Amino acid sequence: MQLYNKLSAKERAELIESAGKERLTLSFYQYAKIGNPQLLRDHLFITWDALDVLGRIYIATEGINAQLSLPADQFNAFKTHLDTVEFLKDIRLNIAVEQDNMSFLKLKVKVRNKIVADGLNDDTFDVTNKGVHVNADAFNDLIEDENTVLVDMRNHYESEIGHFKNAVKPDVDTFRESLDIIEDDLKAHKEDKNLVMYCTGGIRCEKASAYFKHKGFKNVYQLEGGIIEYTRQVKAEALENKFIGKNFVFDDRRAEKISDDVIANCHQCGNPCDTHVNCANEACHLLFIQCDSCKTEMDNCCSTNCKEIVALPYEEQKALRKGQGNSNDIFKKGRANHLPYKKDLRNIFETLKK
Repeated sequence: MQLYNKLSAKERAELIESAGKERLTLSFYQYAKIGNPQLLRDHLFITWDALDVLGRIYIATEGINAQLSLPADQFNAFKTHLDTVEFLKDIRLNIAVEQDNMSFLKLKVKVRNKIVADGLNDDTFDVTNKGVHVNADAFNDLIEDENTVLVDMRNHYESEIGHFKNAVKPDVDTFRESLDIIEDDLKAHKEDKNLVMYCTGGIRCEKASAYFKHKGFKNVYQLEGGIIEYTRQVKAEALENKFIGKNFVFDDRRAEKISDDVIANCHQCGNPCDTHVNCANEACHLLFIQCDSCKTEMDNCCSTNCKEIVALPYEEQKALRKGQGNSNDIFKKGRANHLPYKKDLRNIFETLKK
């Protein structure tokens, strides 16, 4: 019985290409008490592998967080299976704004301590006492209220290429960092301001809203389904779109275009650009923004040093990597010192401090 992926990304891409089927990219999450995450993990892998599901799924005692793709003609079978799992019955599925057959090339179902790395001790507060969920229409009205503070709960490299108008964008590398920053900077407004939050698909706000209510915030709201569901509702109901730029996603597409605005810049030349890439040097793999011109000039690399390494025969590149982990730059995600036009986002909550 197969319980783990056995194909390389290249082999899987060839199979997808030869199959000639359209695939759907989607995501969902659910907080629930799971007694045996490993048992559920194995069950889901066996069932979903048979449906040709690919993606990244995290399971923990607190629930499930799934980002995946599957053949469009298997969607009904997939949904039918979800409905057989009690806590997943009738769950909302966030269908991607832009589809790409190659969004995922492996099926990875992993048991983790948490489905989102929030760094919180859930035993210290009521995680079920969440903020008010609002749909796109209500969200649009709410963020126009002068008593509202709109906060982007994503990381700096996500908000850099796209965000809601007038949103506060914490300059953080991780979700956990943002929680204390937001609480500290808004501590004087726990009762007189609406704290409205959004993220990609809603999962980060789900925990954050309960945390901030525990910290004394009286009026806490979250965008139901995040940016993905907001975009679907805006299109379906002909609402005004208040999101500018692209929505960063954690698969091989890297982003979905929500509006035609390009609000970011190439980290190497400074020209308008919002395309994230990973450095071609496998020992670096830095995530950064690179325009087509710099991509050609730099051979898909983030620096001259990486360009020189990539030019070496592959066996020499492997020898250089032997015994070494990735460069620390991989964790900087667009803020490595050698990128001359990296974004500086140190403008957090300034309007509230004046």
